[in-house]
Amino acid sequence: MKENQPSKIHKRGYLPHVESPELTQFVTFRLADSLPAEFFEQLSLKLQSKTITEIEYHRAIEKALDAGDGPTFLRDPRVAKIVSDALVHLDDDKYSLKGWVVMPNHVHICFKQIPPATVTGIMHSIKGYTANAVNKLLGRSGRFWSPDYFDRFIRDRKHLANVLKYIDENPVKAGLCKVPEEWPWGSAGYPT
Repeated sequence: MKENQPSKIHKRGYLPHVESPELTQFVTFRLADSLPAEFFEQLSLKLQSKTITEIEYHRAIEKALDAGDGPTFLRDPRVAKIVSDALVHLDDDKYSLKGWVVMPNHVHICFKQIPPATVTGIMHSIKGYTANAVNKLLGRSGRFWSPDYFDRFIRDRKHLANVLKYIDENPVKAGLCKVPEEWPWGSAGYPT
């Protein structure tokens, strides 16, 4: 198989996902209720009517997430540490971690899976463990993460460089710090 070509595309009722151990993946997942259902309905209608492109669709979601309306549990340093530690803990076990950042209401992670781990299994591990740990910490119950996640496989080195730059600069773009290294909940500034 040619490097960076998908081997299996499947749908789980939400977004299509690509599974292939040869691929590096860029994944975004968010808190439940971080964006209202009406927002997605309006955006989906625009996409279906072709008044926006798929790229504009995803940029609108990122912009809305960075605005931080809705729950921002990940802003709590105790919660951000649980999620950050979980991401780093799975490095060299289920995946080779390339870059990551925990934002107030969403997470970006870039990794290459280590077989037999799958993207679906990796996301289940991360989201399941962190949801239980955070709900226990905060004395809450119920859904913590949105049920699905957005993933895109990395096409080439230039794409990887752009994704890693995007991940590192996301807290700066959102006004959370001045330089990526100041944000302790990402690969650029995480204390090792």
